Amino acid sequence: MYTTAVCPFCVNAKRLLDSKGVKVKEIRVDREPHLRQKMMAESGERTVPQIWIGDRHVGGFTELWALDKRGELDPLLFAK
Repeated sequence: MYTTAVCPFCVNAKRLLDSKGVKVKEIRVDREPHLRQKMMAESGERTVPQIWIGDRHVGGFTELWALDKRGELDPLLFAK
């Protein structure tokens, strides 16, 4: 997950994933600005967070939350 330190959506995404017992690999684009270009190339977006589950780009917190509310997040997180 691409994040910055001052992003409330990033905090919420990390909390949601933490509540599921998922360890997040965090890439801080505020500490390593050159990685924002990589994030933008991979996601087509410039805002954070940008979240991947495995190879699937989920989007930001709003999309992650919507997946959870539809009952689709756990199957993605815990697919075998």
